[in-house]
Amino acid sequence: MNSNKHEEFIHRAIELSRKASIEEKSGGVFGAVIVKDGVIISEGYNQVIKNHDPTWHAEIHAIRDACKVLGTPHLEGCVMYTSAECCPMCLSAAYWAHIRHIYYASTTKDALEYGGFADINILEELRKDPSDRDITFTQISRPEAVAVWKEFSEMPDRAQY
Repeated sequence: MNSNKHEEFIHRAIELSRKASIEEKSGGVFGAVIVKDGVIISEGYNQVIKNHDPTWHAEIHAIRDACKVLGTPHLEGCVMYTSAECCPMCLSAAYWAHIRHIYYASTTKDALEYGGFADINILEELRKDPSDRDITFTQISRPEAVAVWKEFSEMPDRAQY
């Protein structure tokens, strides 16, 4: 794909970031598009504030819509363009969706400096041993949960993904 198309797609993601933050004030300065075969198949922009949903990030929005358009949870052959470097949640979602290339404009440092978005703190938390994280973990009722896993493992028609 030529560089003009890359610029077109990243500029659309940036336009969506403006829509989210400046025009609608629905969330942070984040927009994203998913492209397949040189065509935008989905768009997303941050709507955390509008929908009272901390997961309504631009990339998640675009991934969800692209999966619906293609009728699959896997976006092989798709490329994501995002106005900002992905946060840990969005990067994880891109991995789950099998996206293999992401173009981004601004960095997590830019988001921290100009918007106070401290995603870098989440990255630091994830790198810690679970026993040292700010969120505490307690395992309970494992036998009951494993019983369902065992039942699932024996199903010949279980969901595969």
